Amino acid sequence: MESRWTITGITRAMGPLLAVLVLVEIGSGLVLGQFEYRLLEMPTLLVLVPVTIGTAGNLGSILASRLSTALALGTVGPERGGAWLAGSSIATVALATTLFPIVGLCAWGLAVLTADPTLALRTVLVIATTSGLVLAGVAIAVTTVTTWIAWHASLDPDSVVIPVVTNVCDVLGVVVLFGVVELLL
Repeated sequence: MESRWTITGITRAMGPLLAVLVLVEIGSGLVLGQFEYRLLEMPTLLVLVPVTIGTAGNLGSILASRLSTALALGTVGPERGGAWLAGSSIATVALATTLFPIVGLCAWGLAVLTADPTLALRTVLVIATTSGLVLAGVAIAVTTVTTWIAWHASLDPDSVVIPVVTNVCDVLGVVVLFGVVELLL
């Protein structure tokens, strides 16, 4: 059997996944294009988009690293580790609760410096925080499911999960952000 640590092994394991993720990213761009009119109306949202989706992907990546390490060490497994996963999920939500208001504040501040802000600070904070908390839940779900699937498929979760989480957070980050904007404005 060929080692998965060779270039051929890595390419065979990751090639199809990366091809699918390219399509996911194209989908993200298409979704973002649908909201171009909102971005032109409200420059603060233009600043908020990349930071929101990037931060959500980073939260998922942190959880993915912790979970794959715990699996490799044997401290978490299919039959055990529910309390560990719950604690890590709570920590992810707590981190999102503290980070996304800062993201909103910085986006609003940058919009003030570079353009005429069309949204009030309070509105931007609510949009950023609400979107961030929803995306934290998405990141937790995607990370958990993808890690277990990779583990059971004998793939290295360290190699598989982070690209999946960041790509899914890109697409769903745009959808969630503009869903929250549509609900609140």
